Amino acid sequence: MDDDLTTELTERFERYCVTKDHEFPAEVLAELQSMLRLYSISPEALDFKWQAYNMKMGGEENKMDVKTARDFKKTIQDALERESRGKEQHRNDVKRGQPTPRAKGGDMYDMLEGLVPNTPRPSALNGAHGSTVKRKSTFQTPGSKANKAHVMSSPGGLTTPKTEAPASAIFDFASRKNPNEITEQFMQGDIAIPEPPSEEPKEARIKLKANTDMSKFSYRTMAMKLSEASELLDDRIDEFRSILKEATGLDESAFGNPSYPSPNEIIAVGRIASDTSEGKLSTATLVLEGCRRNPWGSGRRVPLNVEQLPSYDFFPGQIVALRGTNASGESFVVSEILAMPLLKAPATKPDELDTINARYLDTPDSDPEHVRPLTIMIASGPYTTDQNLDFAPLHTFLDNAAEAYADSVILVGPFLDAEHPQIRSGDFDAPPSASPDLATMADLFRHHISSAIQTFNKRLPTCNVLLVPSLRDAHHHHAAFPQDKFIKKELGLGAAGKMVQCVTNPLTLSMNEITVGMSSIDILDMLRREELAGGKARHTNFYERCARHMIEQRSFLPLFPPTGREKQQFVPAPVEEKVLKPEAANGERKEGEEAEEEQTPSPFLPLGTMLDTSYLKLGEMLNVRPDILITPSVLQGTIKVVESVLVINPGTLAKRRAAGTYARVIVKPAVINDTEREKGLAVAHKVWERTRVDIVRI
Repeated sequence: MDDDLTTELTERFERYCVTKDHEFPAEVLAELQSMLRLYSISPEALDFKWQAYNMKMGGEENKMDVKTARDFKKTIQDALERESRGKEQHRNDVKRGQPTPRAKGGDMYDMLEGLVPNTPRPSALNGAHGSTVKRKSTFQTPGSKANKAHVMSSPGGLTTPKTEAPASAIFDFASRKNPNEITEQFMQGDIAIPEPPSEEPKEARIKLKANTDMSKFSYRTMAMKLSEASELLDDRIDEFRSILKEATGLDESAFGNPSYPSPNEIIAVGRIASDTSEGKLSTATLVLEGCRRNPWGSGRRVPLNVEQLPSYDFFPGQIVALRGTNASGESFVVSEILAMPLLKAPATKPDELDTINARYLDTPDSDPEHVRPLTIMIASGPYTTDQNLDFAPLHTFLDNAAEAYADSVILVGPFLDAEHPQIRSGDFDAPPSASPDLATMADLFRHHISSAIQTFNKRLPTCNVLLVPSLRDAHHHHAAFPQDKFIKKELGLGAAGKMVQCVTNPLTLSMNEITVGMSSIDILDMLRREELAGGKARHTNFYERCARHMIEQRSFLPLFPPTGREKQQFVPAPVEEKVLKPEAANGERKEGEEAEEEQTPSPFLPLGTMLDTSYLKLGEMLNVRPDILITPSVLQGTIKVVESVLVINPGTLAKRRAAGTYARVIVKPAVINDTEREKGLAVAHKVWERTRVDIVRI
């Protein structure tokens, strides 16, 4: 096998294995290489398959050995075989058409009686007049439950007796495995978890300041004008062309219209798009969309030829600057991708940093030489599993934050998840404090979420709490991105409301000197599904690629249009087939295993990303790039540093049938040397150099 593939395999999977003397287990590597050859997939795709498989198995066991690698391989093979059988059955059903009348005495089905399972076939319920055709089977044994796993499996039929489906395996949060285990860690130097203070802080050690004008988010939804939306999309292309021109000093004549035939080399700035509304972006469907203003695009789309590029990474909605020619008039042949200029890194003057560092002291008498670092806890919803509405993960997270004397807690929605089975169906009891006939989702929020925050505030009254909404919040009045904040007075926070800040989605704010950007949009999962990577870019880390896209595009949602509802899944599955767990040999489920019905795709579409294009400017990063970028995702929690930005995906606090993860961020105060103090100029924060981040199991 190619050495590059072997190296990438080792880099991607060594974190899942227990290595001895820093050597990757040879037998595990052999199994992984075998899977690459058998299924013709990349190491990156195999990595995502393993993450999806691991989450399906409960999300508790993270280590890969020879046995788990072989089980993983068998699961993929079984899934592919099921898909193949389903496609074959579908072709047969199409060819079969109307049932053929059979002569008295039997037909081919009678000849095979006893050789095939007694499962009702689709045509058995469709006689000449819609009557049920009699069969010799006694129908005493219902069909295998596994047949339900595929949409083309045989239905039970009107005459097939049905037995009660066994109750699904109940996940007991209290008996979860490996709580408080660190699954991933980032740290420069040696930064220890701070000890509890000898005296409780007298006031908040973090001062919050919004860098986003949140008043603009209270716009009227469902009133978007197409003319306004198209103008904004054109303005974004023009803005990036102006930024590139100013940063590089290029002359205006260097830019041109890529759709015009010309042998001269030009620089074209436009938006990446696909010339088909279905399927994933590919080199065959890749087009560049120009703005409607002449002479830069005329609103046309021109096919892109990227065969000459050694590396490329595109996604729909990406604003790019391409150097190339269109000699034939049929396609724009790209010879170079120009890097987009980045926003400046945030910086603060030394005297201001001195004032901020003084806030680190718990009390005025604390030793300034041994200050306690800041602790920021970050969690993302859902905050309870699909099986109940007890919100045990949320209560445990707040307990952990109180014990750690957190200085700030960031809670990212969804809180009352509209995709939760009980909330979606309305199958839950009204809060005791509300009348069953008059209860609303806001009452449910007050009962489950607000009460937990109030209890936390009593234990730790100096901790700031930020509530970031989600498009899936069932109680929220604003369901489009960019999204307005919660109405605080409706949340019933009481005395705790003083330390609770309801913010918009997205938001950029300052926590002391630290610039933090955050959004509840799962952009990592959407980019994973939509991006087109080729050449050297395919061998770079996926999380780094996605983070770089957000930073270069200066947007919390650079993808346009967002991933469609029909492409999204409740559980991230980077493969098209549904990975199911093998049943036990005796037909019973193993301990902790989900019921078959729960492993099949949900009949309900996810809510998707409702977008108000006219206000997408509110979803952009302004002035400076953040020190910390919070991008919650259903993908495995991770930490990366990209262009001096600390990118954190805390994961979700609860999964469908398992406990999730959260992020613990420990930040030491900025250190200013004598040279910087003498100059008096603004000093770059370099937060990643003095920060420890842990992804922790709840």
